[in-house]
Amino acid sequence: MVRHLRAAWRLLRLLLHVLHGLAIVALRFPRLGEDRRQAHVQAWALALLAHAGIRLQVRGTPAPAGPVLLVANHASWLDIPLLHAARYCRFVSKADVQDWPLVGTLATAAGTLFLARESRRGMLQTLRGMRAALQAGEVLALFPEGTTGDGRALLPFHANLLQAAIDAGVPVQPVALGFADAASGAPSLAPCWPGDESLLRAVWRTLAAPPLVAWVHFGAPEPAQGRERRAWAAALREQVQALRHA
Repeated sequence: MVRHLRAAWRLLRLLLHVLHGLAIVALRFPRLGEDRRQAHVQAWALALLAHAGIRLQVRGTPAPAGPVLLVANHASWLDIPLLHAARYCRFVSKADVQDWPLVGTLATAAGTLFLARESRRGMLQTLRGMRAALQAGEVLALFPEGTTGDGRALLPFHANLLQAAIDAGVPVQPVALGFADAASGAPSLAPCWPGDESLLRAVWRTLAAPPLVAWVHFGAPEPAQGRERRAWAAALREQVQALRHA
């Protein structure tokens, strides 16, 4: 009963926070410069974690400025706000997110680049958009696994989108994301969202859990150094794996 009451209270706070975010996007964002928008996105993401009973812990040093491409593991429904809370970035996300109720509006306001994965033309358009953003000095982020896993093991890294970093001549920074029980420090899989599970179940399990720590571990940015994208993706996967267990 205590767990369900805790989850219900946190869920109410999250829903109100989402509505507050939509109000900010509609009423304030049109009058704000880019720096102020980014600050709002980061502060909103940090508050979202707090409403869910999660404290942020940052390990390593995020790149102080762009251009840089962040690549991270992807296991939970909270990974995007988690990374936003640690370091503002523009995400590269699948195109159908844009049509999700509420979430699509917030993702668009946060500067997300949407990827049409079902067509070669869409992929090329995304690569051009990423390259232009990186050449303009921005910080982009993507999940090269392409989907969420169970939090126990990394899926293979897809290499296609790394071509944008190669073409733009910018470094990639590996990032590991994870969760732990705040009291014991033991790893927690509560926020994980396996592909065969409903989002609602993953959200409820997270909100019913005891207080958690969400950690973001930044590795060292590195250039391609002449590697083609598949070899670079494999090396980055190894680095993210090492950061997860560091």
